[in-house]
Amino acid sequence: QLSDQQKKNESPLSWFGGVYLPPAPHPLNKTLVKGGKWKDVDSTQEKRRSFLHDFCKKYNSRKQLRTHLVHLVSRIYVEDRHKVLYCEVPKAGCSNWKRVLMVLNGLAASAHNISHDDVHYGKHLRKLDSYDLKGIYTRLNTYTKTIFVRDPMERLVSAFRDKFEHANSYYHPVFGKAIIKKYRHNANEEALKTGSGVKFKEFIQYLLDSHRPVGMDIHWEQVSKLCYPCLINYDFIGKFETLEEDANYFLQLVGAPAELKFPKFKDRHSSDERTSAEVVRQYLKELSKEERQLTYDFYYLDYLMFNYTSP
Repeated sequence: QLSDQQKKNESPLSWFGGVYLPPAPHPLNKTLVKGGKWKDVDSTQEKRRSFLHDFCKKYNSRKQLRTHLVHLVSRIYVEDRHKVLYCEVPKAGCSNWKRVLMVLNGLAASAHNISHDDVHYGKHLRKLDSYDLKGIYTRLNTYTKTIFVRDPMERLVSAFRDKFEHANSYYHPVFGKAIIKKYRHNANEEALKTGSGVKFKEFIQYLLDSHRPVGMDIHWEQVSKLCYPCLINYDFIGKFETLEEDANYFLQLVGAPAELKFPKFKDRHSSDERTSAEVVRQYLKELSKEERQLTYDFYYLDYLMFNYTSP
């Protein structure tokens, strides 16, 4: 047990001793996987794992990431029964992942009857930073760690549509008002009062502003800063683009009940068209060439780490 002060002073890299190089990925335990249908998914998984490992080796030899351990694991959810750690990346299937974790944990019988509010505000799941240091280390070293990611531009546009194009009692007054006030010339009183109607171009101006009027938010923060994939050695890298098959293969790996399948439903605004590459293209048309380039630069690490094609 360390005192709070010692915890504050501790470098998360002190436990690696010296220059940090990512450990080689653990071989995945595939003993619980049944049937031959997962061969292609498994082969893709191994490619993703070795790609990320090689990238981190190259990247970390030039630049050492330093951040506090407790902050490092603050987005990771814990499921103790099946020994799973899941790092939450918003807009990459996280609501349904939390539903699945609740079922795995015995908190619900089915993923299909858990409401959005229950998932996000119910405080049913523990995060890794709520454990003491020994608890954190033990779980990091022995549990199966997974992260699910998404094409950065698709994730960004999806977040904008969700938070600013629908009524929202938090994002409009907190982010919307500040964005309209700073980036909209001749804004009318109504817009300044409600914060509704933020345009995508204004949102991007906020995102790229080093003196932005209101802080970052997990829905558009870079995955490299949410989940620290070069410091935490994720065992499984899922992608939103292949969400269902990746998720269902992962559930086999950790010995989930056979009847538990990853839910297919869209969590909110189910009548809206999903944010696809074509939808993204329409939004990017609103930006100048320079703004598009700077937005790509903002997510440059995410593009590289997870081998996404630049738009």
